[in-house]
Amino acid sequence: ADRAQHVTERVRPAIASGTRETREKMTTRRKRIAENLLLSQQATAHLTTFNEIDMTAIVALRERLKERVEKDQGVKLSFMPFFAKAACLALKAYPAVNAQIDGDSIVYKHYVNMGIAVAAEGGLVVPRLKDADKKSIVESGKDIGALAKKARDGKLTMDDLTGGTFTITNGGVFGSLVSTPIINYPQVGILGLHKTQDRPVAINGKVEIRPMMY
Repeated sequence: ADRAQHVTERVRPAIASGTRETREKMTTRRKRIAENLLLSQQATAHLTTFNEIDMTAIVALRERLKERVEKDQGVKLSFMPFFAKAACLALKAYPAVNAQIDGDSIVYKHYVNMGIAVAAEGGLVVPRLKDADKKSIVESGKDIGALAKKARDGKLTMDDLTGGTFTITNGGVFGSLVSTPIINYPQVGILGLHKTQDRPVAINGKVEIRPMMY
């Protein structure tokens, strides 16, 4: 609670009564992020496709594994490592989505540096999970946890923030059901995850309640 109050005070300083506007200079990092997002909008063709996912199997798998993994490996297993693994398998099957455009060339990456959007004090940052395609789900979980902690503590380096080949962003942590994330230029694709919500769905001709996610 004390840390949360401290963070709030840093992000939202006290405003004198009667003040109608406040001007605050952007940090270099925030300015770079803003420039990169604008460049992405100008330099890439954006198309968003929405798919609905039944999370029943993955929820059951995580429930079955999480206690043992935390006890044996010291890792609190979130859903993100499962999504990272699934994305790596998809990128291996469709390498054009893990590529980058450089002038009149397409550069195919034969590795996956998975950028994972993380909420930090100054806003969202995208540290990258190096060689994510070579990591197990537990290894990814451990590394993602370490990156998130570095982001919260403001200790991410430029090496952590550069070199990503594909990005995952999870709007579900903010309650979002659907969104259209901006491509992390010069990457060519981004995966947006959203809130898992119980919904009635048709299963073999019958209506069932399932945990669904867009």
